[in-house]
Amino acid sequence: MLLNAVEILRTQSLPMLLEQEIQAVLLSGEFTPGDHLNEKELAIRFGISRGPVREALRSMESSGLIEQIPNRGFFVRQLTAQQAYDLYDVRAVLFGLAGKLLAERITDDGADRLSGFIAEMDTAMNGEDFDTYAKVNFAFHEFIVINAGNAALAQQYLALVKQLRLYRTRSLMHVDSMHASQMEHHAMADAVVARDPQRAQQTHHRHVEAAKERLMATATDLK
Repeated sequence: MLLNAVEILRTQSLPMLLEQEIQAVLLSGEFTPGDHLNEKELAIRFGISRGPVREALRSMESSGLIEQIPNRGFFVRQLTAQQAYDLYDVRAVLFGLAGKLLAERITDDGADRLSGFIAEMDTAMNGEDFDTYAKVNFAFHEFIVINAGNAALAQQYLALVKQLRLYRTRSLMHVDSMHASQMEHHAMADAVVARDPQRAQQTHHRHVEAAKERLMATATDLK
């Protein structure tokens, strides 16, 4: 619980700690886009005063996860379909580069990790276990960008993904979409394990482009 963490880290930056905890809550899906983040309720929940909560929320605006509306307070950011669509374009370029860089530096252990992710997602997909598939899917993508060896790329990419997780499209909750996505994952992993940077860049970029098209198919305000 956060309360224990606060007691342990009382001498450290409390707003920074709160940012991490509030972000985790937002990405867990407890709040939905457009929900009001009540400072008093958060302060009671975390066992602290409202000041650090307000400071943490103000700092979090730059993350793109929340927004402040004058005289109304802080709210979970609501991405429009077009905004999410635009973020996918940037994500595709970054992810393509991550795939290329990873293929140039992947180790045997790293290749085994990729294969392990693929096997876990195959099992989840075959059992129509959407929750497990989504969890491993996030870990798979995170592994790729973190191990690409470019810290600036990873930081930018992961920030984009956090924003996109607020746009709760259900495209991957359909079996056909999940199968299509997993076939793309296989192509991506095969290219990286083969140490083929050009093919890795193409398959990683294409994967995000395909995800964008799946988004467009489910977003009524893009039609």
